[in-house]
Amino acid sequence: MNQVDLVIRGARVVSDHQIIEASVAIDGEIIVAVGHDDLMPSAREVLQADGLFLLPGAIDSHVHFRDPGYPHKETWKTGSAAAACGGVTTVFEMPNTNPPTATIDALNLKLKAAESSYVDFGIHGLLGDDTVGHLEELIDAGVTSFKAFVGNTFGNLPSPSDGALLEGFEKLAPLGIRTVVHAENSSILARRQKRMQAEGRIDALAHLAARPVVAEIEAIGRVLTLAEWTGARVHIAHHSAADSLFLIREAKRRGVDVTVETCPQYLLLNTDHADHLGGILRLNPPIREARHNQPLWDAMMDGTIDMIATDHAPHAPDEKTRANIWECDCGFPGIETQMALMLTEVNRDRASLMDYVRWSSVNPAKAWGIYGTKGVIAPGAHADIAVVDMNKSGILSENELQSISKISPWDGRAVKGYPIHTLLRGRFVMRNGKLVTEAAGWGRSVKGIQAMPKAKPLNTEHYTSAILKTPEGVRLTAEPKR
Repeated sequence: MNQVDLVIRGARVVSDHQIIEASVAIDGEIIVAVGHDDLMPSAREVLQADGLFLLPGAIDSHVHFRDPGYPHKETWKTGSAAAACGGVTTVFEMPNTNPPTATIDALNLKLKAAESSYVDFGIHGLLGDDTVGHLEELIDAGVTSFKAFVGNTFGNLPSPSDGALLEGFEKLAPLGIRTVVHAENSSILARRQKRMQAEGRIDALAHLAARPVVAEIEAIGRVLTLAEWTGARVHIAHHSAADSLFLIREAKRRGVDVTVETCPQYLLLNTDHADHLGGILRLNPPIREARHNQPLWDAMMDGTIDMIATDHAPHAPDEKTRANIWECDCGFPGIETQMALMLTEVNRDRASLMDYVRWSSVNPAKAWGIYGTKGVIAPGAHADIAVVDMNKSGILSENELQSISKISPWDGRAVKGYPIHTLLRGRFVMRNGKLVTEAAGWGRSVKGIQAMPKAKPLNTEHYTSAILKTPEGVRLTAEPKR
């Protein structure tokens, strides 16, 4: 083999099923060899990584980079910089920007903004009543997947009607395209919030009271029913509650193609933190009572929940610290802190590094049709690697975040386990804990490598597209009675 660009020596390579001592050779954007150091080719550069772990770069299925529309909250450049510094090499960005990613023109605006990205990306287009008629056109123009806001969130995009959601699933099922669903019942949320506002409740816990567990249970059940009937692929975003897990388990048992994410905030935070964090903790779905934390961990371990995501949702600090909870914007930044938080739990023996790789890389790559090229450290794959020091300790600080949003519930939290280098397609985007600013714009869309498994649509004879056509042999008018 000719001389390659980089060899990483002395580390342990982590997959979802094993940890091995191996060196990794990278040439251009691709991993060309993984194995014993004596078998590695000569290289123009060597990274000595004794005592460190090589993880496939994390894939975050759920981020809001606010660009276009809200540059005071975040931009593609700052949000992707945060990803790079958090060991994340691929993101899937949500459509509730301004304008929403619902038209070709809006998509092109977002793709233009993403030209400054430090990391690779997919784009979730908007599935709503007004977009069902041109989903295929959005896919052809660069959308990788879709998002349906069944429950309301920042941007107040209207929830799709059940009819539009069904028709959207009918269109996407034969294409094999997955739809992310924010699964809360919007009618329940709106009515309860309105009632509490009328009674003068503005405390932090009012937000949780407006969004009870039953709203998640009902919405997940409805979405799974429509997905199972059509054969559509769905992804449940930010699963927050213990009580709705049974729906996922039963759907998977029946063969429904559903994937599920949860976030560090639902695993590690609860209402016991509300007193001192107040509006910082306002997000959708809400932070719930402590009884939900461990069942979500258990669901991660048994495969009911497939992956970790962040719902990175930055806002300006003044937008998060208002006295009236209803005036605090929902969400907070999380993409830069996710890996350190989860590695800390690995160090506490709550999971293994192999579990973490399954949640952070392997399962997201499979869900979005990019596994093999991404999500694994193996010859032929993109050289997307997080170099991790499991012994490095520190204190998370919101003031050190790359995100414009310098406000975080994790501020002051002790962690052990950090990504110290991040490589995207063979190039350092974070090195020795510092952003490589020259790498801005290195990120590109994963649309070109996306290859979803063969679709399995069901009940196609009842799809809207089928019933619009009169079947042969059917009389167009009824004969008069005699």
